[in-house]
Amino acid sequence: MLALLASTTSYAPRSGGFAPMKTVQRFFASLTSRKEIDYGSLRGRPSLAKEAGAWALAGVVPEKTDDGYEVATFAGGCFWGTELHFQRHEGVVATCVGYTQGRSERPTYDEVCSGRSGHTEAVCVCFDPKKTSYGALCELLFKTIDPTLRDRVGADYGTQYRHGIYAHTDAQAAAGTRAVAAEQKRHTKNIVTELLPATVFWPAEQYHQRYLELGGRFGSGQSKAKGCRDPVRCYG
Repeated sequence: MLALLASTTSYAPRSGGFAPMKTVQRFFASLTSRKEIDYGSLRGRPSLAKEAGAWALAGVVPEKTDDGYEVATFAGGCFWGTELHFQRHEGVVATCVGYTQGRSERPTYDEVCSGRSGHTEAVCVCFDPKKTSYGALCELLFKTIDPTLRDRVGADYGTQYRHGIYAHTDAQAAAGTRAVAAEQKRHTKNIVTELLPATVFWPAEQYHQRYLELGGRFGSGQSKAKGCRDPVRCYG
């Protein structure tokens, strides 16, 4: 079953050596609760954050980047781990973590963690369709989650951790539908992964971008090398 394969990502336990998830949430929320995100200060490539910030402020859901790469959005629980999985995938050019499918504009980490805004943590990626396909990206998402669990991935739970495939084009929606149908055959329970049209993607705060690659809380970076099979440790 995929639920067993999925866990190429390891999560901090709720007791023991790592801080419980709520403690981590409160720590990061304290950094952002009184401060809006300055989208103009977000960094560019190899991060997609600067471009994603411009798209969000313009209210745009892009199909392609200015240099011709396709754009896609996925949610797979804690966006730190999801981003690193996509960074390692051949054909993915750049990534950005952020918030989507919510009710408000310019959401902060504090608001999203509270559940008030309705957003889910997500990753926006641009990819080269000559090197990978949208269907392959959907398959990658399913390898990192149990798609039969609602509002939960690993130890993280809540509506902000719901998983989803958010299509930017009709072609992506069709490919996503095929991927969900194929994945459903591997499970006896119904898949609850959202399959919806993409909405505006709001980049997260700069310190969340490329978080695990750059070392996370413990200052020990994890490889983003293409094809890397090292376990993804969600708290760095």
